[in-house]
Amino acid sequence: MTATVSDFYYGAVTPVAAYLMACLGAALGLRCTTRSLRRPQHRARWLAMGAVSIGCGIWTMHFIAMIGFSVQGALVNYDTTKTLLSLFVAIVVVAVGVFLVGYRGGSPLNLGVAGAVTGLGVAAMHYLGMAAIETNGTLHYNALTVVLSVVIAVGAATAALWAAISIHALWASLGASLVMGVAVTGMHYTGMAAVSVHLTHQAASAQSSADLVAFLLVMLAGPLVVLLIAAVIVMFDPDMMLGDDEAAVQAPAPAPLFGGDSVFPAPQPSAQQSQTRTSW
Repeated sequence: MTATVSDFYYGAVTPVAAYLMACLGAALGLRCTTRSLRRPQHRARWLAMGAVSIGCGIWTMHFIAMIGFSVQGALVNYDTTKTLLSLFVAIVVVAVGVFLVGYRGGSPLNLGVAGAVTGLGVAAMHYLGMAAIETNGTLHYNALTVVLSVVIAVGAATAALWAAISIHALWASLGASLVMGVAVTGMHYTGMAAVSVHLTHQAASAQSSADLVAFLLVMLAGPLVVLLIAAVIVMFDPDMMLGDDEAAVQAPAPAPLFGGDSVFPAPQPSAQQSQTRTSW
């Protein structure tokens, strides 16, 4: 028996929250990549933070959206190991793409390879997260819709990597993150449109949505904390405090990768430095 499946059990709350998390991860990733280009002595550090931000943003988007996933007549639970493994996959594949363009540049060939690897990895994260579902039925996928979701994932990843190395102005990168949020969220819901559930037997008891939401919120707590820390670091970085135009003309002072000094090098004031400073 084919069950009725819904992706909007809580209405517009979950898709809107998922979209905002995708935008946050993209925005932080873009700003970190911009910092890596301006701070070559700390490039690996900033690229790593950007990859973690984007990866956590995509994964958080996926599982916030999955809070709204329900199957009529079936219990829905998630395997913890597969759920966490999907987070690891998301961060690793994004890191591969970010480091490729961060160190090898944005040539069409390099961008295409990095975008394909990252997009396929994001799609793998999505379907691995779906494989974590435990229910009294079997999940089936429409092959054409799955292929479409993978194409969207590759396109979104390629656009994100291009934006990361090409768009440096603050407001332009924020606008790009909004577009990227649409693409990533669209990939998720396209993949969900491919899903159908065939029940093997009727659930013995009603679905406890509170227990499911509690589990997913526990899973989301770690990535949300990581995104919060990344946001604080980016917002209080000297480049952000000075503003993009002013920071661009200042040469950063070298700082050790490890040690007791500040995590980020303090900018050296120039003779023509403006006395007013702007923040974002």
